[in-house]
Order: sequence, then C-alpha cells, then structure tokens
Amino acid sequence: MVSERSSSSKKVCVIGAGPAGLVAARELRKEGHNVVVLEQSHDVGGQWLYDPKVEEENPLGKDRFLKVHSSIYASLRLTSPREIMGFTDFPFVARKGRDMRRFPGHQELFLYLQDFCERFGLREMVRFNTRVENVEMLDYPVLDEDLKWVVRSKVAEEAVEEVYDAVVVATGHYSQPRLPRIKGMDTWKRRQMHSHIYRVPEPFKNEVVVVVGNSLSGQDISMELVNVAKEIHLSAKSLTISQGLSKVISKYHNLHLHPQIESLHEDGRVLFVDGSWIVADTVIYCTGYSYSFPFLDTKGIVVIDDDRVGPLYEHTFPPSLAPSLSFIGIPRKGFLSLSPKQKWIAEVLSGKRRLPSWDDMMQSIKEFYHSRDVAGIPKHNTHDVANFEYCDKYADYIDFPHLEEWRKELCLSALRNSEINLETYRDSYEEDEELLRLVHNTPHFAQLHRP
Repeated sequence: MVSERSSSSKKVCVIGAGPAGLVAARELRKEGHNVVVLEQSHDVGGQWLYDPKVEEENPLGKDRFLKVHSSIYASLRLTSPREIMGFTDFPFVARKGRDMRRFPGHQELFLYLQDFCERFGLREMVRFNTRVENVEMLDYPVLDEDLKWVVRSKVAEEAVEEVYDAVVVATGHYSQPRLPRIKGMDTWKRRQMHSHIYRVPEPFKNEVVVVVGNSLSGQDISMELVNVAKEIHLSAKSLTISQGLSKVISKYHNLHLHPQIESLHEDGRVLFVDGSWIVADTVIYCTGYSYSFPFLDTKGIVVIDDDRVGPLYEHTFPPSLAPSLSFIGIPRKGFLSLSPKQKWIAEVLSGKRRLPSWDDMMQSIKEFYHSRDVAGIPKHNTHDVANFEYCDKYADYIDFPHLEEWRKELCLSALRNSEINLETYRDSYEEDEELLRLVHNTPHFAQLHRP
C-alpha cells in the first residue's frame, strides 16, 4: 500500500555484507536513509567470501557463535547460470581474464559482488571486522512506532554501543549446521563433520566415507571424493533418485547408495535401516542448515521453532516489531537477482509504503502456516517458498517489474538438465543456445552499453 505520509529518513543498521545486505544498503541509501552495514569478515561477500581456514571450527558446528561463516568448498560452482544470477540493474556478465563459464566457480561470483560494490559505492557504508554481539530494544516493554534498537558490536576487542531507528538482519542461512539425530552419534569415536567445514577432498584419501544427504552439496562432495577416497557411501532419505545421480553411481565403482542410517557404533560400523552396514573412517553430514541469530534479543517475540522463524509477515517483518526490525534472506532457494524485498523495506521505513495492520499481518501468517500444514509440509520447511510467484509478489508491493520470462525459462532449463545430466549440466546446455542469443539482446543486458 502506498502511504500518504511524508517521507522520513531513518538511521538503519544492516547486519551482514553478503548479497542481500549489500542490496539492502543500496536501496536504503537510495531512499534517503542513513545506513551502516556491520560485517564480521574482512571483506564483502557473505557466503561467497571463501574461507579455507576451518581448523578452529567445531566440526559439527555446535558452538553458539561460529568462527567460520562461509560454507563454500574450494571446487564449488554455481548451480544456476550467470544470466539469471545477476542483480536486476547490474548484469552478471563474463569478463575477459576471469572465469567466463556460464556456471562459474564461487570466486567469480565474489568478484561480481566486488564489482557491484564498486559500481554503486557501497563499501563506504560497511564496517569490516565488526562482530555484532547483541541487538535489543531500547525501551522495552514499550513497543510503539518510535521503537529503537541498541546494537552492541566488537571491533578488535573494543566494544561499541549505538542506537538505531531500525535493524535489517541479513546474515544468511547457510552457516549454522543442521544435524540429524542418529543413535550413537555422541559416542562414535571416528571423524564426524558437517559439510559446513568441508573444503577439499585430499584429507579423505583412501578413506571409507559416508556422506549423509543427497542434496546438491551431498552429490557434489560425493562426486569429488570418488577420485580420492577408497569408498563413498551416500545415505539418502529416499532411494528414488534422479536419472542424473543414477548415472553417476553407475559410472563409479566406489560410489554406493544406501538408505538412512540406523545407528553408529564405537567400532566404526555404520548400520543402515535396511540392515546393511559398513565400517567407515568419516561421516560427512550434508544435511542442510538452521536459522540462527545468536546476537538478537527480541524478548521472545521472534522465535525459531524447528527452523520456523516467526511470526514474520511475508518472511520479513515481525508484526509486533515492524517496521523497525526486518529480515532478509529467510526464504530458501531464492534468486540472487532481485531487490524488490530490500526496496520494499526501504520504502516502508521511509513512510512511502504502509504495512497492513497488526491483526491483518498476524492473520496472513496464520493462513500461511495453515496452508503449509494442509499441504503436509514439515515445519522445518516453512521457508522453502522461493518460487517465481513468490518473487513477483514482492515486486507487486512496490510496483516493481516481474521476473522476466527468459529468466524463468533458463532457471527451469538448468533444473531439468541437472536432473538428467548431473555431472555435465554446467558445461553442456545445447537446448539453451537459441534462447541465450535472444537473452543477450534484452534490455537487461542492453543496459551495459548505455553511456
């Protein structure tokens, strides 16, 4: 809804200088707000700032504050083509002297984010090497439209305390490991780790490795280990797998598919639910990530219940604390390419847009939860909603253009190809060639040639 109130400028703290936080900072500044971005690392990028030093991290990620933020491994390549990954007004094009592949490695996306910062002068808003320790309401229990936030951070052991009109949490959701509950996990003597700290295959040379979970990372890591490990045993919830994964398992004699693990035993045995077992050296859990905001104190107003963060209106605003507190990056499986949500937050904070009433927001959340329950979707998948319609819904809130049809088609094409050709889809994409010729003549790419 468009508001008739005059525009106002707020002092806003954005936590995290990954893709979501950088776009938020740009949109907030564009709307006239005074923006500070707090980033714990030495550079921008968030997940895309590769960190090979994982030795001090708890291998299962059980520390409250993680020492390592990025979960990216050395060989990781994008699972989506660069054409659909670029921000709406800043295409992700191949540059000479860099990784020019359509599905480039992670370093290329990091460099793209550096280019984005340079183009829009974003770095000046970021305070690096700044760890956010605590965020809490200034005048709790008074919750009114002038609600402010106290943000306590630490820079080189020096404590800093500041008050902000609004806080935007953009810390991502691919850092805090989510682990299964398996009998014997706590007493198993051999190596257990989450893929959060997996970086390279060499440490697993000649080992028998169990990879738990056949997600994208589970498949990627399994395929990387086949040339190094003695055996790889991929444990999946379902033995009904894609044609692409089936091809890979048939190709490699040392890659085996198993059902879920029943139990781990002190002698190294890993027992599967079908009664089969193997003796393993290492178990790698590729079981996803949980939401975690250890710095945030909302007095129980926003809670995480089995990976459901709520209550959040449109996965963004907690009704009782809106609009002074908002979250970006809660929906999983989303696009890097869009900024309608960040623009929406910026315009709500300035008064250009209005949120529905508290009652209407809470009713919307209740109806959403009910629709997920009726569809039989587990609570921990509450935020797996990032489809095309979802992206377009945010666009409608601010009269922003919908996702281009070519972007949708290239996305679907990559998904189809990966289902059939898991090992080669990033380098073989004949069916896209004709569409790509048209895409590179669209307004999205034409803007590169404007003076």
